[in-house]
Amino acid sequence: MIPTLTTQRLVLRPYDRADFETYAAMLASPRAKYMGGPISAEIAWGWFANDIAGWALYGIGCLAIVKDGELAGFAGLVHPAHFPEIECGWGLYDGFTGQGIATEAAHAILSHAFAATDLTSVVSHVDHQNHASQKIAERIGGSVDPDAATPFGDSNITYRHTAASVAAAPWKGTFQ
Repeated sequence: MIPTLTTQRLVLRPYDRADFETYAAMLASPRAKYMGGPISAEIAWGWFANDIAGWALYGIGCLAIVKDGELAGFAGLVHPAHFPEIECGWGLYDGFTGQGIATEAAHAILSHAFAATDLTSVVSHVDHQNHASQKIAERIGGSVDPDAATPFGDSNITYRHTAASVAAAPWKGTFQ
């Protein structure tokens, strides 16, 4: 039920239990500042479980990003109860930024979702100060949707992704 996606450079695979330690360490670090962090391992476990449970509940979820055999981060679609709609999100672990990995992974997730589900639109909520994620959202075809609802009414920038916008995205990679 949970897919494994392959791109030109990456494997996006289902999480396994061993991934949690790296996931929790990133969320406990300053790297998680745009995700409401740093957060505790207990809260991180809930997020990790939610990322996995989405596959059973909605047919969407998160996948671990693997590059050259190393765990590089995560990307996927989530829909926690307090989110007004499905969100595409991503995160990279130390040493993997600046390589286009998040862009490639997020594009693969969205391409898969629009091909394999009946979704017509998803969003990405990005902090005003998170310029790197703003660029990623734009590269994968997102356009700012000032009317989109946000979790808790946050003032994040919301990018809207559709099948057409993802297909026309400036980023052009190869999927296998």
